[in-house]
Amino acid sequence: MYNEEHNKAYSSTNVLAKQGVAAVGGIIGGAGLLLMGSLPPIAGIVLGALAGILGIGALLSKDPEEKKPGAIITAAGCLAIVSRLSIPVIKPLAGAFLGLGALGFFAMGIWNGIKFFKGLKRRR
Repeated sequence: MYNEEHNKAYSSTNVLAKQGVAAVGGIIGGAGLLLMGSLPPIAGIVLGALAGILGIGALLSKDPEEKKPGAIITAAGCLAIVSRLSIPVIKPLAGAFLGLGALGFFAMGIWNGIKFFKGLKRRR
């Protein structure tokens, strides 16, 4: 009745928690990037500046696990600001990267969500 191989297929609680948080964070990050790209210019600049400040704060943190998200948030804030400025060549590129970043966040969130639910299913 007890199968040792079945036990090896279990995902640990820590792994499942990280996958769940990454799934939610990816989907919220994608929605945030889409929101920053669709706001009027002044609101987009303000929200981009707030994201940049938040990201820099995370980059300056002593916790090494906050540096990677801090760099991503800072880059997203800079892209949001640049995509709202009236610089002819840079504006469309920044807007395109902002959209690609949103798509990437959504894909990452969905992928981690699938892994999360598969891990939960294995624990039954």
